[in-house]
Amino acid sequence: MSDFCAPEWQLLRASVRGAAHHRSGQPNQDAARCFQLAGQAQMLALADGHGSAKSFRSQCGARLAVLAAQQVCKHLVEFEHLSQCKHWAEEQLPVAVVRQWQERVERRLARQPFTAAELAPLNDAARRQLENQPLIAYGSTLLAVIVAPKFILYLQLGDGDLLTMTTEGNIVRPFAKDARLIANETTSLCSEKAWNEMQICFQPLAGAPPTLILMATDGYANSYRDEASFQQVARDYWELLRGADQAAVKPYLRDWLNDISQHGSGDDISLGLIWRDETKQFLIDLCSESGC
Repeated sequence: MSDFCAPEWQLLRASVRGAAHHRSGQPNQDAARCFQLAGQAQMLALADGHGSAKSFRSQCGARLAVLAAQQVCKHLVEFEHLSQCKHWAEEQLPVAVVRQWQERVERRLARQPFTAAELAPLNDAARRQLENQPLIAYGSTLLAVIVAPKFILYLQLGDGDLLTMTTEGNIVRPFAKDARLIANETTSLCSEKAWNEMQICFQPLAGAPPTLILMATDGYANSYRDEASFQQVARDYWELLRGADQAAVKPYLRDWLNDISQHGSGDDISLGLIWRDETKQFLIDLCSESGC
């Protein structure tokens, strides 16, 4: 039997407009997308537009963020050697993602300059800031995970949460929480030299990979009283999904997220789940053992 068999992954995502945004008439500022990459690699990306007065186009900024991440990250599977892939991910990918997002925003802004109606609510200082830093209007965070046969890549810029569950049921964060991200303050794609704030974790698969990866915009964790309560969410999803298909969760997911926002933060909530199909993995392992 070989030392490692590539896991079979399933991906699921959902995004809902926050209860507070329903009341105010503000649209959902989040974006959530799944992508199929080459070589059996898959990607799930979430982005959370800031939604502040100055970031009045952040809904668009979030959509452009997940597309920029997909455009750049698809090159990860082109490398022949894992060491090359790891080096490029850690050294080049952050700059490439930020620049790809900036280019997309600049093209959009050239086609659709700011209107008088968009600028009217802002004071003079805010308008001057936007003249010098127009990307602020599109400000967004970014979370992304790529699962490939030989590696997992985690990416984070700004607030939001990434949790992984080990085969023993332990919850691990690929990145330590950033103590600066409090009171709705966050690093962002529109920050100066944003690539310096982007966190990358490249995990070669040489043993048991995570059984579950949960990623969420900050409206989810902010709906719970503490870290332990939020970590229990990952365990609850795993109990529903293990040995089952997406039908155990997918039909109900948006209703669950709406209820959490209603009784919790009131913010938009986007959730991504990536988990191993244990049934298929068992068949792969059995086939390896029997030599078929």
